Amino acid sequence: MRPFQCDCGAKIFFENVSCLTCGKELGFAPEVLLLSALEPVGEGQFRTQRNPKVVYTKCENFSTQNACNWLVPSASGERLCRSCLLTRIIPDLSNHENRTRWARIESAKRRLVYTIDRLGLPLESKRSDTQSGVLFDIKADTEDCFVLTGHDDGIVTVRLDEADSVVREKMRKAMNEQYRSLLGHLRHESGHYYFDLLLRDTPLLAEFRKLFGDERADYAAALRLHYSSESDKSLPDFVSHYASSHPWEDWAETWAHYFHMVDTLETAETFGALTGKATTFSELIDRWMSLTILLNALNRSMGLDDAYPFQLSDTVRQKLSFVDQVVQLTRQSRLPIAS
Repeated sequence: MRPFQCDCGAKIFFENVSCLTCGKELGFAPEVLLLSALEPVGEGQFRTQRNPKVVYTKCENFSTQNACNWLVPSASGERLCRSCLLTRIIPDLSNHENRTRWARIESAKRRLVYTIDRLGLPLESKRSDTQSGVLFDIKADTEDCFVLTGHDDGIVTVRLDEADSVVREKMRKAMNEQYRSLLGHLRHESGHYYFDLLLRDTPLLAEFRKLFGDERADYAAALRLHYSSESDKSLPDFVSHYASSHPWEDWAETWAHYFHMVDTLETAETFGALTGKATTFSELIDRWMSLTILLNALNRSMGLDDAYPFQLSDTVRQKLSFVDQVVQLTRQSRLPIAS
């Protein structure tokens, strides 16, 4: 995520609600992807110097929950911002722990939405597009129900406890994963959503099957095999061990990895760790591999584990290139949306 600039010239950052230099309130305008200082123009209404023609109100979760910093164009008549509108179910916020974890999930979701919008991908709420939209259900475990994070027909369910770093680390170790993060979960589940939206029933499906396999294979049986002792633990042609379980999961894991790459590269470029920009996927992957060496070296200097514990085989690179192809075709509006 790139830093932004306050009207006073100071650097400001994606989650900031006020400038630490001049003290001005800040708000993020998603339609222009900019964080800006707010200038009051009426009761509960604001303008920004970066987009002065638009009058904004604060997202309701900004005003009442202190859990968002996004703005809503007043003319839209909406109470919630573009990201918060995508949430259908929230946990009981009278419970302090629930509220804290919910706010962390919403924060991660805003980063996901930022990258989706920056890449030019379609994103609508099921409230306005019941056929092709998406909604997020954030659910807490109950005595009778253990919530599983997953995707089903445009509904992304997120287990509330995934926002607890201790719980998440225990799960990572129990499942022998190299990496597990809240943002990674959201990126992974968005991959399932975009498979249905951009690949299913399109001409690109044949190319997908050549790289990832036939997604018509029995999903439940594939997962049973994956979690049994029969599954191969050493599979270099997949970006993660879980990716080897089924073509759908391979796609979702690769999609999430691509998002990790483009977002981290944007951060590195805007902070001056890299010069120039990649214009081809080959350049992008080369820049990524150079950056991961730096990331791991920095972590080791702090006595931490490697930030990037992955090796990318030629096959994995081909899969990542295919994801990039789908993104670029969608951005150029050359790819038909599946109906």
